[in-house]
Amino acid sequence: MALYEAGDFGRPVVGKEDAQSADYRPPFVRDYGRIVHSASFRRQQGKTQVFPGHESDFFRNRLTHSLEVSQIAEGIADRLNHEFHGQMEGSRIDGRLCAAAGLVHDIGHPPFGHNGERALDEKMKEFGGFEGNAQTLRILSRLEKKERYPKPVEGDDRAGMNLCYRTLAAVLKYDEPIPEKREKKDDLAKGYYLSEQFIVDEIKKKLLRGTEQPKTGEFKTLECAIMDLADDIAYSVYDLEDSLKAGFLTPSAILASDEGVLAAVAKRVGKALKREFTSSEVLGTLVDVFDGIGPGSDDDTGDALVDFIAATKRSKVLSTDAYRRTKLSSSLVHEFIKGVKFEYKADCPALSKVWFDEDTHRKVEVLKRYTYNAIINSSRVKLGEYRGTQLVSDLFDALDSKEREGHMLMPDDVRQRYLDHAGDRAKEARTICDFIAGMTDRYAVEFWARLNSDTGESMFKDV
Repeated sequence: MALYEAGDFGRPVVGKEDAQSADYRPPFVRDYGRIVHSASFRRQQGKTQVFPGHESDFFRNRLTHSLEVSQIAEGIADRLNHEFHGQMEGSRIDGRLCAAAGLVHDIGHPPFGHNGERALDEKMKEFGGFEGNAQTLRILSRLEKKERYPKPVEGDDRAGMNLCYRTLAAVLKYDEPIPEKREKKDDLAKGYYLSEQFIVDEIKKKLLRGTEQPKTGEFKTLECAIMDLADDIAYSVYDLEDSLKAGFLTPSAILASDEGVLAAVAKRVGKALKREFTSSEVLGTLVDVFDGIGPGSDDDTGDALVDFIAATKRSKVLSTDAYRRTKLSSSLVHEFIKGVKFEYKADCPALSKVWFDEDTHRKVEVLKRYTYNAIINSSRVKLGEYRGTQLVSDLFDALDSKEREGHMLMPDDVRQRYLDHAGDRAKEARTICDFIAGMTDRYAVEFWARLNSDTGESMFKDV
């Protein structure tokens, strides 16, 4: 079988092709363009990656992170096409499709990232839950204002961006429906909403081409897997770079981490690698990453004090010298892309496999987990996150208030959709959830201020 066939290029809404569907614009290229020009894509510029955007123009936000993931995903595809072309029976991985998946992989994240995600999930546990990846598929297949079905499908005529089935499949990271109702104590559930079950079923029908349906949880396309690896690479490398620039971390401080920090990282890495992983292995990996920074460098003199001062200076230079930071990041990204392995599945090419080799996986996981533990769990970052969690929760409660007619606070089109579902608590809640999830960090703060502060925006400014 070829890597791509006609079913991959099909769209949920058919028969509305126009002059833009010229021969020189292949379907996946058109999808890439639709994504770039969408409001949901633009709004990522106002959503935090690690450090709030107002702190500095240097730090990455969700938009710039997604652009980097997109480029890395396309780079992985380019390398696999070069090195494994013989295995693909004349096919080539579509790099632009992988890039498109990278652009939208975080498009479903609400304001304030994972903390906003948890806050919305708490409010939605009786109504189908909330999860960033599930929201991504919902935005692409329902919420983005590009196309409508001629007749409602599952009671809804919205068709989102009307992307190709293979493009929609490229964001389906978790092949698991989120239960309609969950207990308050239950953790966040990863997957897709039951409201999008119909589109997931259609994706599988088109892409599997009559081959046996994989077990629940095992459907993941080649392009989705490439995007996932690219996300891990960008996350592990560029969150570290931002942390070095911000002064939150220095190589010398990282290499001098106490046993408690190393043990916490080792536990998380061991879970990801599915084997025992020790603190000494964490430290050894970090020494590999910062080779030439710590003791034992080629220019050591043997004098402990002199060498300690020299190592401290080298550490400071890496944190403050943009050339050196960029060189480190570039070399790590290049190394990690080279560490991607590939297996072509001739019976179902869409489900071909990619994964990191053991050494690359170890380095990526250590950097990811160390940065998460040292930065994202730090008190300075947690203070901002706490505010975001509480703010999102407050917004939901205000808009969901029957007593105070909270739905009247929403924009006209959202309010009308809420009223169209009056009496159906699940759909009312989902309408509110979709509205809040689409907010940028700044807009969420501004909206909250208009409800709670006498310094809020003027009434003459639109909601």
